[in-house]
Amino acid sequence: MKILGVDPGTGIVGFGVIESDGRKHQMIDAGVIRTPAHQALELRLKTIFEGLTEIITLHKPDVVSIEKLFFAKNVTTAMSVSHARGVIMLAAVQGGGAIVEYTPLQIKQALTGYGRAEKKQIQEMVRVMLNLKDIPKPDDCADALAAALTHATASLLYSKI
Repeated sequence: MKILGVDPGTGIVGFGVIESDGRKHQMIDAGVIRTPAHQALELRLKTIFEGLTEIITLHKPDVVSIEKLFFAKNVTTAMSVSHARGVIMLAAVQGGGAIVEYTPLQIKQALTGYGRAEKKQIQEMVRVMLNLKDIPKPDDCADALAAALTHATASLLYSKI
């Protein structure tokens, strides 16, 4: 199964594409989509949509695993990230893949078994599970790979039921 993980944001959107059979995982591609800080929101959303559409067209994931917005420092941030999540979902649907969402708590539990795991613990598990030499940078990229790995491990769990 090919899974595209996405860490939504308006300034930086993390993405990570993995191939997984539920037990073995391999990173195919990972990185970030950046938008200029002082650009109008609608132009930033266009950049995110076009960037993600390109990634989806290139890799043709079976599923897109998106980190749910858990909390934001202020309402304005929450609203802009919600807009970004909307264009991410639109790109995923137009690309033909299924969409799944996981909260940060679910991601932490899936990767470490502990819902209050620190960011560094999650990043190290991403590195170990994907057999990488270094932790993926920036953090948004590692977070996106964590979302993809969460679905890979959840798929294995549910296939046994």
